Amino acid sequence: MDVFYYSRPLLADQLVADLTGRNPFSDASNGLFLAAPRRTGKSTFLQNELRPALDRTGRVVVYVDLWSDKSRNPGALIADAVAAELQKHLGIVAKTAKAAGVDELNIAGWMKIDTKKIDGATLTDALRALCEMSGKPVALIIDEAQHSLTSEEGETAMTALKSARDQLNRPGNTRLLLVMSGSDRDKLLRLVNSNAAPFFGSAISRMPELDRDFIVHIASLVGRSYPHIMPIDVDTLWDAFQRLAHRPQPFLRVLGKVLNPLNSPAQGFERDVLELAESERANDERAMESAYLVLRPIEQAVLWRMFEQKDRFRPYDAEALTFYREKTGTKITAQKAQAAIASLRQQTPSLMWKSAKGEYALDDTGMYQWFEKRKRDGIWPPVGPDLEDASEQEEAEPPRM
Repeated sequence: MDVFYYSRPLLADQLVADLTGRNPFSDASNGLFLAAPRRTGKSTFLQNELRPALDRTGRVVVYVDLWSDKSRNPGALIADAVAAELQKHLGIVAKTAKAAGVDELNIAGWMKIDTKKIDGATLTDALRALCEMSGKPVALIIDEAQHSLTSEEGETAMTALKSARDQLNRPGNTRLLLVMSGSDRDKLLRLVNSNAAPFFGSAISRMPELDRDFIVHIASLVGRSYPHIMPIDVDTLWDAFQRLAHRPQPFLRVLGKVLNPLNSPAQGFERDVLELAESERANDERAMESAYLVLRPIEQAVLWRMFEQKDRFRPYDAEALTFYREKTGTKITAQKAQAAIASLRQQTPSLMWKSAKGEYALDDTGMYQWFEKRKRDGIWPPVGPDLEDASEQEEAEPPRM
């Protein structure tokens, strides 16, 4: 584990209490949905603290990250994680069957599971089998759960998990705990905020960000290794951390640069950290500006519309087409808007996310904050080199969506 790892046992204990029903004011036993911005330590916490904390309650804990392989279907990733855990508990029966070339096992005389063909349709049975074979309740942690919405198979898996929860759990006997996390609260909401959503009625909780105690911890570690810079001004380091949006990795990278013995201190340790953090923040904003300015006018207009509309964004309605025409100075048809969206999704990295139901959102929600800040400062839209007229670039037949 990284020397700078900062544990949050109180948060882990609180979430376990919520999940296991020890907190009478929490509904987390029906599913815990956690949202936290990218690179703020969410996945690290889930794997290094919540997972072992749930394991200590006597549960089988299955963890799967739907971003671990974006080329694969998210539904398959969930099924594979459950299948892999199920295989561990099949013991000698599974080994004997595998040696004999048999994949379909009769479990406890009441269920047949093909361990190579678990999918959304059989996920409920697989989870029930895991409970039976292990003799323990199960906790399933799905990181970046919003990615399940990008395919029909992923949506089917989510529906199967809701069914498994309803079938396996009874008052006073929770056999399946579900933890869903996401780096985009608006996308995660799509799992809970409509009658058609698999977990309709559940609430999204914002995972607490690393706070000032984290900076105190880091300052103490730095002080031990570099006693000559003591005492350390924690307030200035906290300011730097906030400018980096509470993201630990960029902050530790800044510390590493400032503490590098090959670099000569300019203003003193803390001021150098603050200045470099501000530079990193500005670099992030310039990267977003550059990504926006290289787009064609119609692509910029579509993003601009999304910035303003957020979850109300409808790319092809009359108001949107009027907005595109006003911003580009040329008539924009639904087909041209469709082609622009396809182009935005093909950017590297992608600028736009699409669900299997045809819903759209920004891929990087940090761009919302960038837009709102520039608008508050009166410097929107960004101004760059003249781009070719949109009417000369949108004539190609749009790809099928």
